[in-house]
Amino acid sequence: MEASVILPILKKKLAFLSGGKDRRSGLILTIPLCLEQTNMDELSVTLDYLLSIPSEKCKARGFTVIVDGRKSQWNVVKTVVLMLQKVTHFCFWKEKDRLGFEVILVSANKLTRYIEPCQLTEDFGGSLTYDHMDWLNKRLVFEKFTKESTSLLDELALINNGSDKGNQQEKERSVDLNFLPSVDPETVLQTGHELLSELQQRRFNGSDGGVSWSPMDDELLAQPQVMKLLDSLREQYTRYQEVCRQRSKRTQLEEIQQKVMQVVNWLEGPGSEQLRAQWGIGDSIRASQALQQKHEEIESQHSEWFAVYVELNQQIAALLNAGDEEDLVELKSLQQQLSDVCYRQASQLEFRQNLLQAALEFHGVAQDLSQQLDGLLGMLCVDVAPADGASIQQTLKLLEEKLKSVDVGLQGLREKGQGLLDQISNQASWAYGKDVTIENKENVDHIQGVMEDMQLRKQRCEDMVDVRRLKMLQMVQLFKCEEDAAQAVEWLSELLDALLKTHIRLGDDAQETKVLLEKHRKFVDVAQSTYDYGRQLLQATVVLCQSLRCTSRSSGDTLPRLNRVWKQFTIASEERVHRLEMAIAFHSNAEKILQDCPEEPEAINDEEQFDEIEAVGKSLLDRLTVPVVYPDGTEQYFGSPSDMASTAEHIRDRMKLVSLKRQQLRHPEMMTTES
Repeated sequence: MEASVILPILKKKLAFLSGGKDRRSGLILTIPLCLEQTNMDELSVTLDYLLSIPSEKCKARGFTVIVDGRKSQWNVVKTVVLMLQKVTHFCFWKEKDRLGFEVILVSANKLTRYIEPCQLTEDFGGSLTYDHMDWLNKRLVFEKFTKESTSLLDELALINNGSDKGNQQEKERSVDLNFLPSVDPETVLQTGHELLSELQQRRFNGSDGGVSWSPMDDELLAQPQVMKLLDSLREQYTRYQEVCRQRSKRTQLEEIQQKVMQVVNWLEGPGSEQLRAQWGIGDSIRASQALQQKHEEIESQHSEWFAVYVELNQQIAALLNAGDEEDLVELKSLQQQLSDVCYRQASQLEFRQNLLQAALEFHGVAQDLSQQLDGLLGMLCVDVAPADGASIQQTLKLLEEKLKSVDVGLQGLREKGQGLLDQISNQASWAYGKDVTIENKENVDHIQGVMEDMQLRKQRCEDMVDVRRLKMLQMVQLFKCEEDAAQAVEWLSELLDALLKTHIRLGDDAQETKVLLEKHRKFVDVAQSTYDYGRQLLQATVVLCQSLRCTSRSSGDTLPRLNRVWKQFTIASEERVHRLEMAIAFHSNAEKILQDCPEEPEAINDEEQFDEIEAVGKSLLDRLTVPVVYPDGTEQYFGSPSDMASTAEHIRDRMKLVSLKRQQLRHPEMMTTES
């Protein structure tokens, strides 16, 4: 009975040999009953198959059967136990009772009283590893190998015995009729070796090692049986290979002689004529590609014959290694003739392929360079109108990059062209006696003409780039002057704003006011320099625009703005000077009055001085309230109202002190009494 026949039943795992043994070395047979009704016929078939696996020696030791009824009903367990009585294969320990063997009812956790834990599977709390599907798969492999190897041995024996007969015709007839076995011997041998290796490593149940007992060891699947089959297969297969070799050698020798002449005749005839007709390199990429395609067709035809050459060379080498003296001289002569012709033709094909590839690369570089020159020329022919200096710098950078790319491309073209010329100069050595001077001259003239044309085009572009570079650099200067002029206007506006918002104080005394006046004059000098700088920049833009024959963007805007801001600054500055000068006069006279000068009483008593101080103070206060009026009618105050009030308050305080001093001088006795 084979496992493949009852495979669906075996997959149900109605019973199995886990590989474990009882304490008397008897195999343990496990019958796991399930909730569903167990088919007793299938169980009987399973038991018959399992009990056919162990050797007679193993069977003589007896069995321990574990009927797992935890998931089944008791009447099913009884039926299985009664069925075991009818199985004549068993030899049970302690044969007694009416069943003929001892029946022990135990719970799963007490099985270790009778069987060691290492011999029990995990279902019963043991440590023995068992994979039923893995075991079943390995069992199928074993049975398949046994069946195939037995059949193969019969076929090989028939073939080999037929080749050993004395009659040569009978030998050939037998070999022809039975030359190929029904299965591949190598595959069967490999399967057998793998199976034997697994049996020897005791891994038939899928275990990766350890102390677990394997059910496919020499007691379940006899290693000697596999080893004996392998030895017989190797012996018969070796004889079979020798028979095939002798027959193949006789056939090869005849075929080789015929094929060698076919290869040589074609290569020296049609093959050589095809190469003689192909010498051009084309004048463009498309022409070179067409020639290359034609050459690939020629190579394809040659490749078929070269494949025959390789095969023939291997066959000749194999026959030479066999060492048959009568064939050595002829085989070596054929091999030498074939190799000389093939190597010569292959060298010519390779030379032609390299030449066409070099021509294709040359035309490719020439086309790329031509496109780069066209792009550069197109860029130079368009009159650019960049928006700012950054755009000009970017355009200049792009021009330089394109020109550099053209230089690199031209250098690459020269290198490719020179390499192609060197190859063409060597072409005459492969001419088969044919004069190719005229064709080579046309190719050389074409290559040199392309390189000279590209050089002239590059030179024209370089000249145009120089002109464009000069123009764009002037435009950069123009934009820079315009930007700087606009910046000068902004600076002057900021100075005016600072003058009106921060230059407010008139000083607490004459000395401080003089210092403020000096600082103001320096401040005016800075503004004057800014204004002059802006004027110079605008004059430079006019000159550059005349050179570039264009109009400045700022010519009608920046100059009026500059003059307007400067006029406003001048008016505000003059007003600031007037106020500071009045403040100096006021503080100077007030300080003279307020100082105690007993040696000059007549000066202090001068009423006109008091009147003058009062008049200057009032004028200064009035001027503080008057805004700065620009030519366009707009008005602007110095500082904020609070700043102006603070300055006016200080002047009033000083005027009060002068008035008090005046009263003291008029009525000294009254002031003394009051004090």
